[in-house]
Amino acid sequence: MKRIAALTLAILSAVCLLAGGASAELSEVRVGTLKFGTVNWELGVIADGLDRKHGFALKPVVLADNDATSVALLSGDVDAIVTDWIWVAKQRSLGRDYTFVPYSRSVGALMVDPKKGFKTITDLKGHSIGVAGGATNKNWLLLEAYARNAGFDLAKEADIQFAAPPVLNELLVRGKLDAVANFWNFNARLEQQGMVPLLTVAGILPQLGLKQPPPLIGWVFSEKWADANPTLAKGLIAASTEAKHALQTDDGVWLKLRPKMDADNDALFEALKAGYRAGIPARYGPEDVEAAKTAFKLMHDVDPASVAGLDALPEGTFWPSYWP
Repeated sequence: MKRIAALTLAILSAVCLLAGGASAELSEVRVGTLKFGTVNWELGVIADGLDRKHGFALKPVVLADNDATSVALLSGDVDAIVTDWIWVAKQRSLGRDYTFVPYSRSVGALMVDPKKGFKTITDLKGHSIGVAGGATNKNWLLLEAYARNAGFDLAKEADIQFAAPPVLNELLVRGKLDAVANFWNFNARLEQQGMVPLLTVAGILPQLGLKQPPPLIGWVFSEKWADANPTLAKGLIAASTEAKHALQTDDGVWLKLRPKMDADNDALFEALKAGYRAGIPARYGPEDVEAAKTAFKLMHDVDPASVAGLDALPEGTFWPSYWP
């Protein structure tokens, strides 16, 4: 009996060692992220076992800002980031092989104080508008295209001020700005403070000729890296897809994430959850590429420099090797 017990213990120990070794052998996928970015919500779900289920070990690399994430990808310090397809298009025009898989369809809005009485975008002529993300931000360019259709040149006929999203929110609430074009998660915080959308980017898209919101941000990585590491590249996207399904359907997942969300009340927590869910792509296919091409043309017509001076999206901007 002692020999049997010893043999059993030895077998169990060997199994544990083998399992630990297999786990340790999983290759890392280094993802560049921002400390307070909403990408961290999904990464939190992936890190809770979905990475290993799909054959890799997730390693978030926290960086200072969006420029730092781009530099980290270019330098090889990370394997993937979440950014927009205009950045990818520019890199491809320079001979680099970065490619894009849709991450979110969430778009922004133009927020105002309802007490000021603005009803349409043309009411903002001569007024101050804060813009997040700079002059080449996709939400801003689409708003400019919409305004031009209404006979209003936002850049020339309004006082445009670019700043960081939290700063813009504070200035709008304090009455120092008349309107703010901000990202969806910051708009959710503004609504909690009584601000309202004058218009949403999603709402104006049909009038701009887009049948569906194009995915504005996505997973971005090198095709060379993906070709050399197909299990890692496809595993990352598969884990992302499964994480999004959990975020779409399981409220319990959100309760675990709440400490990461800086939501100090239930109403804001629910608004952030709803906003994130609204942006989850139901699919990834050729229609996304077509929507992006239409949006690209609109942005090009507003300002060719905003789309890296390109006339069209370069081939390969969207990664065709993964169609869930």
